Amino acid sequence: MTQPAAAQAAGALTAHRPMLLGLAYRMLGSLHDAEDVLQEAYLRWLDVDRAAVAEPRRYLSRVVTRLALDRLRARQAARETYVGPWLPEPVPTDPSPFGPLDTVEQRETLSTALLHLLERLTPPERAVYVLHTAFALPYTEIADVLDRSVADCRQLHHRAVARIHDERRRFTAGPAEQRRLLDAFLAAARDGDLARLTDLVAADATAWSDGGGRVRAALNPVYGADRIARFFAGIYGRRQRHVGAAPVELNGAPGLLLRWPDGTRYTLAVAADRGRITGVYLVGNPDKLTRVAD
Repeated sequence: MTQPAAAQAAGALTAHRPMLLGLAYRMLGSLHDAEDVLQEAYLRWLDVDRAAVAEPRRYLSRVVTRLALDRLRARQAARETYVGPWLPEPVPTDPSPFGPLDTVEQRETLSTALLHLLERLTPPERAVYVLHTAFALPYTEIADVLDRSVADCRQLHHRAVARIHDERRRFTAGPAEQRRLLDAFLAAARDGDLARLTDLVAADATAWSDGGGRVRAALNPVYGADRIARFFAGIYGRRQRHVGAAPVELNGAPGLLLRWPDGTRYTLAVAADRGRITGVYLVGNPDKLTRVAD
């Protein structure tokens, strides 16, 4: 391939890169894997007869989706050996590597809470949900991407929505409310104020902490306001209160980067509804925090 041809191919991919990266990340919950998918898509793009491709964006979306589906299926066995809960890789989104996040759907489908819920879906259900909800693709185009019938894609989307519907209703708070609750939660944990912590958290809330076996983290989800309050108050009590906390936008929503005196880092995000925290997401696996700058 000549240099001009390679440059032209790269330019076409670059023009659509933010959208394609956002598609792959929403499919996989890992920016590292999403970038690998884009690299493989680029190699395939180099080999195709690009003059015969009428719509590069549509073609590349199909390739990225199918590569992401392959990765989703392949990593299911590896996930069984993961130490503790698995959470999506936190991604700073100010500025966003996924392009503008102008709509509620674009932000919500990047949120840690929703990406965590999407892990419950089968790979085809996840693909249809992401393509239809985040990118507003009609079922006719999704059918072409997945090589399935339109009716099948409609049914996959219906099943996906049904499987996450009840839980999705539990994180309706906007960014301002999330920031207020997150800051109040951190302040109460630092003070060891169990009563205040318990009041901030919904009775049926769940906290997940992802250390990947690399740093200290709960090996199982923590359920209920009282247990969550004691868990986070205990973290500060055992690990000292001299913990740095810097605000950062993660996955289109308010988050915190926490740093302990020994250099250990975690990101903290919450989901909330009706003035109380319904989900807490603590990520400390160093492999997932390489994009989060101090």
